[in-house]
Amino acid sequence: MRLDVTPIDEMTPRQRELADRIIAKRGKIGGPFKVWLHSPELCDRVEALGAFVRFDCSMPERIREYALLVAARYFDAQFSWNAHVDKAIATGVPAEAIEALATWGEPDFGDDVELQTFHDFAVELLTTHFVSDETYARLTAVFTDQQLVDAIGLLGNFTLLSMCLNTFQVDLQKDRVPPFPDVRGYAKVAPAGV
Repeated sequence: MRLDVTPIDEMTPRQRELADRIIAKRGKIGGPFKVWLHSPELCDRVEALGAFVRFDCSMPERIREYALLVAARYFDAQFSWNAHVDKAIATGVPAEAIEALATWGEPDFGDDVELQTFHDFAVELLTTHFVSDETYARLTAVFTDQQLVDAIGLLGNFTLLSMCLNTFQVDLQKDRVPPFPDVRGYAKVAPAGV
């Protein structure tokens, strides 16, 4: 990791307050929180947004977990992918669809219209930075207005997470294999989509 991890006994009172809260909610100070604690006020706000979109927003849990994987794949955030791939499968995202996403294939969600619609929207937004009228019409046929707003919160938070992990080279989990064939460490080894 590019930043030193501040030992708990050397943290400022504000950092310690946040660290205690993070540990109480998540069991440890992992991944991006080792970075965000360097900016306590940002950490406070990002942790609150992250907790909301992961645990409390209006989107179904499988969509929340899949949103994290889509953002992780489009930003090559291997740490984030590895931390959530098993959770996504446990919530009902097909393992084959996840493998297709990892290798730039076309995921098959079977008859899960919500996952397919969310996937198409997320990919369109992350690649073109816009959402076509056709895609928006599909979204509004499947999701409520609140869910659409929460979907932007999901993707925004998870892209922020991905950028943090990659910029500061947060170490990959020791027991996990790098998930993307076109990325090794923190660099592309093949063009995207190959």
